[in-house]
Amino acid sequence: IPAMTALMDCTESRLLFAASGGIKYLSRQLRMGKSSKSSGQGSKKDDKKKAATGGVSASVQQLYELSFCLWNMTYELNGSASVRADFAKDGQAVIALVDLVSSAPREKAVRVALAALRNLATCSSAESPGPASTPKVDGSVFLTEMLGCNLLKAIAFLRDRQWTDPDILDNINLLYKLLSDNYKEMTRFEVYKSEVESGHLCWGTVHTEAFFRENAKMLEGSDGDFKLLKVLIALIGSKDEDVAGIACFDLGEFVRQYPNGRSIVKRMGAKELVMPLIEHENPELQRQALQCVSKMLIQNWEFVK
Repeated sequence: IPAMTALMDCTESRLLFAASGGIKYLSRQLRMGKSSKSSGQGSKKDDKKKAATGGVSASVQQLYELSFCLWNMTYELNGSASVRADFAKDGQAVIALVDLVSSAPREKAVRVALAALRNLATCSSAESPGPASTPKVDGSVFLTEMLGCNLLKAIAFLRDRQWTDPDILDNINLLYKLLSDNYKEMTRFEVYKSEVESGHLCWGTVHTEAFFRENAKMLEGSDGDFKLLKVLIALIGSKDEDVAGIACFDLGEFVRQYPNGRSIVKRMGAKELVMPLIEHENPELQRQALQCVSKMLIQNWEFVK
């Protein structure tokens, strides 16, 4: 990692690093490092997680250096359409940075992660718009991703903490304003869509019976390809048990509220993904999976709740 930080000194090396897949690499390493850091508590479940990430627990210094590198890369956002596209690809960079901010390991790591998120949220495509055939990527795209990752909730929590670095507070306040303004402009379904696409599901008003009663039809998509529903079904296999449980709930509500929803999700293989979770060691995930399968099988679910 120290060698990578040395590469961040000039624009030329940053652009070469980005062209070589550096942004994706940094994002992946930051997520793996954060995951292994948070899983080293000694239980069997944690041991499995640790094994999955290579068994190496990243130090706070390593997390700081990785986020420092990503922060440096954000200074190429305005001048390079390809760098913006790399940051937007799969949302991995935003997810990694939001995860780090949410866990708040040390002030210095939070500082550079917030600074990187600020640069992402305020970047512009005016200087380097990119090819006309490609989607426009600017700060609004990244703000939507941040909302999907529940950064607004994390930022609200950080506002209540005491910080010695004034730059941290400035970035917190700016991000809170930008996220709040963007949230107000989004419909509830847009909020839900960004959350599902980010893979960061979190219990809230978009994971309720009332929401799906109003919005189940929206999961068809503009082309009728049920693309978002397919992403939701994939989240049932998430390693994050909370995410998997919420995905089960959402899927069950879609089945209930969408005409012929049962046959649609069965055709997509959802039942085969949910069934093994009925015997999961996590009781809440087990409960959500059981209810999801029941909703797939029982016509009048409301009478057996």
